[in-house]
Amino acid sequence: MTTNPYAAPIVDWYATHQRDLPWRRPDAGPWAVLVSEIMLQQTPVARVLPVYHEWLARWPSPADLAKEPAGEAVRMWGRLGYPRRALNLHRIAQAVVERHGGRVPDDHGRLLELPGVGSYTAAAVASFAFGGRHSVLDTNVRRVLARLVSGEEFPPKATTSAERRLADSLLPDEDAPTWGVAVMELGALVCTARSPRCADCPVAERCAWRLAGKPGYDGPPRRGQRYAGTDRQCRGRLLAVLRNADGPVPKAALDAVWDEPVQRERALDALIADGLVDPLDDGGYALPG
Repeated sequence: MTTNPYAAPIVDWYATHQRDLPWRRPDAGPWAVLVSEIMLQQTPVARVLPVYHEWLARWPSPADLAKEPAGEAVRMWGRLGYPRRALNLHRIAQAVVERHGGRVPDDHGRLLELPGVGSYTAAAVASFAFGGRHSVLDTNVRRVLARLVSGEEFPPKATTSAERRLADSLLPDEDAPTWGVAVMELGALVCTARSPRCADCPVAERCAWRLAGKPGYDGPPRRGQRYAGTDRQCRGRLLAVLRNADGPVPKAALDAVWDEPVQRERALDALIADGLVDPLDDGGYALPG
């Protein structure tokens, strides 16, 4: 039997403090959970929510999305960022229809075989959608366990086998999904990256990092990386032209939204290489068909 001294206080805290998020509700099916997990990668909940609702209203099942052109997924993605995730969801929907009769598989291994689905997403869907007993190691969970058990402010940059063994050792024998989402929520709301609220933590008295004097702690949040003028911003401007158009656009329409030609062409080439933009024979451009 697994002994986890942190489980009860963290799960009890979660029962009182959890956010009401649509993908956590009992009526959220596996497709809804999978969509949320893809959208939440590197993206805050507040930005995800409106796109998530619009997405599922239009494509409530994998089959609904699979029959649409990939470009419509990119269009619906809007300004959520990292638009290759939209293509991944479209590919996932097609694979679910072709390989699994339109139903998201409940097996962790089969989830891993879906295009664009990595170990975290497979574990999250298997756990949260199907009640499987899997370690769900997102950024928040990794940070909580690094502080609580290992006494370190932050986990390593890449997930290690030691982290996986630790997470597996803490999985409770019953209701592992609730434990996983509770730790995730604790990291999102209390044990944050730069401004942890230790006074509000239900396991502060057992936290190895706090008891060690918070080694390495460097205070409030640092400013984020510059976005203005970057290739990422340029890519976003070009893609916005295509999303807002009813059909293909001429090259001049793309040239008009970014003055620096070398950077503009580099960004356009990257969008084409990523499959987000299709070059046409007449010199125009369109979202993927």
